[in-house]
Amino acid sequence: MTTTEIVSTDAGDARITWHRAKKARLVLAVGHGAGGGIEARDLQALARVLPAHGVTVALVEQPWRVAGKKMAPAPKTLDIGWRGIWPAVAKPGPPVISGGRSAGARVACRTAVELGAAAVLALSFPLHPPGRPEKSRADELLGSGVPTLVVQGGNDPFGKPDEFPDGAHELVEVAYGDHGFAVPKKAGIGQEQAVTIVTDAVVEWAGSLG
Repeated sequence: MTTTEIVSTDAGDARITWHRAKKARLVLAVGHGAGGGIEARDLQALARVLPAHGVTVALVEQPWRVAGKKMAPAPKTLDIGWRGIWPAVAKPGPPVISGGRSAGARVACRTAVELGAAAVLALSFPLHPPGRPEKSRADELLGSGVPTLVVQGGNDPFGKPDEFPDGAHELVEVAYGDHGFAVPKKAGIGQEQAVTIVTDAVVEWAGSLG
């Protein structure tokens, strides 16, 4: 069953789309990136798959998206919006995984300890701007302070898997995948299979959290 909820935050109204598990043992609150919304293929796939494994999924739309704006605000404002939705995602009771794709993954990492997240799911973490590896955001990822799973495309211009710090967090690669986990023909797998790599990894990891 899918329901939506408007949540007031100090950055404006956010929207949560709930995909509930019948007997939830975890909640995954997951935000979108700076260039798109919750319609992203990986977020939608997680919302379809995880409830059957006891994980309620809360797809969170930041206030700037709800307001119809085309550009994301500064990171500080994104964090304010995320803090504002947290009481709503924590209210059901089970431990909450803080998650996001791209800019949303950065938000999850920056706020995890403060909000009491059980873990962080970082989809397509933007380790650096494209072509600017010297502008590393590794400190944000390393500072999450909780168990963290990174799922990264093999050809992500924002950071390829081999650019990430060794052994800092668990990392799963979608071979040849770009920042949105789109794969070319040479990958040898179809788009559906690529997305399944993402969902399978998250199901296994979430199972290890208890």
